Amino acid sequence: MGKTKHQGPIKLPKTPDPKLWVSPIPFGLGKIKPKHIRDTMKVVWENRDNLPYATRILTQGVCDGCALGVAGLRDQTLTGPHVCTTRLNVLRLNTMPAMKESIIHSDIDELQKFSSAELRKLGRIPYPLSRKKGEKRFTRISWDDALNRIAKKIKTIDPKQLAFFLTSRGITNEVYYTAGKMARFLGTNNIDNASRICHSPSKTALKRSLGIGASSCNYQDWIGTDVLIFWGSVAANNQPVSTKYMYAAKRKGTKIICINPYREPAMDGYWVPSIPDSALFGTKLADDFYQVNIGGDIAFMNGVMKHWFEMEEKEVGSAIDHRFVNEHTIGLEELKAHIAKQDWELLEHSSGLSKQRMLEFAQLLANAKSAVFVWSMGLTQHRFGTDNISQVANLAMLRGFIGREHCGVMPIRGHSGVQGSGEMGADPFVLPGGDFDAKNIERLEKIWGFEIPKWQGDIVGVSIENAMLPEDHERRLKVFYTSGGNFLETMPDPTFVRECLSNVELRVHQDIIFNTSTLVEAKEEVIVLPAMTRYEQPGGGTSTSTERMVYFSPEIKGPRIEEARSEWEIYVDLASRIKPEATKYLNFTSAEQIRKEIAVANPNYDGIQYLKEKGDVFQWGGAWLCEDGVCPTEDGRGHLLSIELPELRKPQGHFYVTTRRGKQFNSMIYNETDSFNAADRYDVLINAEDAADLNVSEGEAIVLFNQYGYFHGRAKFADTKRGNLLLFWPEGNVLIPKGVYEEYAGIPEYNTAVIVEKAETYHAHKDTKYIEKRIEDLEMEIS
Repeated sequence: MGKTKHQGPIKLPKTPDPKLWVSPIPFGLGKIKPKHIRDTMKVVWENRDNLPYATRILTQGVCDGCALGVAGLRDQTLTGPHVCTTRLNVLRLNTMPAMKESIIHSDIDELQKFSSAELRKLGRIPYPLSRKKGEKRFTRISWDDALNRIAKKIKTIDPKQLAFFLTSRGITNEVYYTAGKMARFLGTNNIDNASRICHSPSKTALKRSLGIGASSCNYQDWIGTDVLIFWGSVAANNQPVSTKYMYAAKRKGTKIICINPYREPAMDGYWVPSIPDSALFGTKLADDFYQVNIGGDIAFMNGVMKHWFEMEEKEVGSAIDHRFVNEHTIGLEELKAHIAKQDWELLEHSSGLSKQRMLEFAQLLANAKSAVFVWSMGLTQHRFGTDNISQVANLAMLRGFIGREHCGVMPIRGHSGVQGSGEMGADPFVLPGGDFDAKNIERLEKIWGFEIPKWQGDIVGVSIENAMLPEDHERRLKVFYTSGGNFLETMPDPTFVRECLSNVELRVHQDIIFNTSTLVEAKEEVIVLPAMTRYEQPGGGTSTSTERMVYFSPEIKGPRIEEARSEWEIYVDLASRIKPEATKYLNFTSAEQIRKEIAVANPNYDGIQYLKEKGDVFQWGGAWLCEDGVCPTEDGRGHLLSIELPELRKPQGHFYVTTRRGKQFNSMIYNETDSFNAADRYDVLINAEDAADLNVSEGEAIVLFNQYGYFHGRAKFADTKRGNLLLFWPEGNVLIPKGVYEEYAGIPEYNTAVIVEKAETYHAHKDTKYIEKRIEDLEMEIS
């Protein structure tokens, strides 16, 4: 871990720089862009019944949106106030009144007509509910009745038939830690969290390459680095406050590079509302876009390294930082031999980029003294996601961009609680303070005082699929306890997921609102438990940002849902009903007590026990992990890995497909129209030349189909890489194959290949041409 401490917020320049302006026309009038003032007024109107409480949440609480770590209206990166539409959009979840009883207890068929967005607006869950198989309405039950029913059922099953899941929005470290400890106390390792479908490959790859499981640097390192690379990440859309950091970086002369199949308008130019000249005239963010094929990143990076090694043959030291590589890494010769075998024609075909374009990027990094690599789901949500990230680590190590100022690797988190989830042990592969291995198990058993089950737990996707195993199978999922989350809208093949959820005997939904999965029937019973938000949690709570800042968010005075309980308290109560001896081992009575134990269980978090007041924060690991090149691996070195090109099968006439986010927070959709490109949720982003080849006009109805499903949409011309299509997530999940998981981290594959037809052609021939013949012959997986 690093010895240098974070220096605290820095100031922005006060004078504007017209060279960075997007347009001389004030406020981007006439352009497709977010309407920040209008959106803010909309949020004020939505919260008009609770404005004082909403204001206190914004000014006193730590953001429950993305993981940039804004506490109140301040952060540790820049001085001045910060607020964004993502945070404002989730604000209503905290200030809503309870659902009306007439709605809660209405016919389930009527409730199931609502979308998740419509269900969200109905209000908070006010009290425990039950719906047994065949019943058409939820019934109100007491907390005692609810927890006793759950406990009674769990006592009758094998612990391997029990699984827990925790989402990330609003979940605190205290809740993750208690859930992880409770699961192991009850004898199950089937516990997982929302990072499984976003950044699990990041942690796995960084662990094997550098020995770390988090960002090696800070947001401040963006500001003044020579090159800032966003790889498969649209931070302007998903983490809007980060545009302020990008603005500061541009003012320092940083070049911003985007690598993505789609030239994202949000990264081309952005109107940062809290910076006057940017709010008026916008800010040009990206200096260049490298439009790779979906799944072509490994080929692109191999091409960059191939150029570097060729440059080295002409002039030693022209591309590789030999001092860093020799002193702090292993595997150079093996990597060099592996890259030498790469064929340029194959690299160009796979990446979709020319040898010359790869050279431009190689030279840019070779001439840079510093660089920060930032990535998100564009790199992770592949069946080779871990390899993608290890490739990024290879680039960083070869140039010595690790462990010092303005350098590093950063998996930017999209949710405020998710960085801490694995670090607290709410993960089948992890325990607090380390991996799920014999050494760490033995250490935790001494701290916890009870035996931890030694068998390997399942990732959440497998747990859900296990509901379809034979009745007597030891891992057939019989009880699924989920804190938030909506798998109908986050997992591939939603029809199959619905079948799995309905095949679970008892499902427990611990949540603040209904979503579509809450309403799916179970084989025996669905129990719904009303949870508190992070701002209601007695004794406050903590969350960990992307840059490893652990923030304290105080309990905030305001209205309460009368029967809602803090989530860690629910777990403690349930455990005592299943195993009365839990009162000895799981005896938490306050959030402060949990934080004291976290500091012991996870030594990196030594300091969390002192967080008590608004504004309290510390950063674990120091400013830079792997400082001065020293990695926390067994040999103290970074590992350069030889990564093979993935096989990308796209038969002639097919398109690669990937999913993207629009005006949404995770699966919570806030606007049917994307504010950056005016696309609606069922528009298919397609290159105009590809559309012309298909004789498809803009706005024309088309059908995308493969052996997994079909998608009805309309062609929306966009600056996408030819041969690549983008659909909104989760709507596009109907095309994604189920049960395809990344080998090392278990993230689902969210990419596929499809045939595209005009809707009229597809429907005219589907019974004779497509369903019976073509789909049977398709080999369209990117596998």
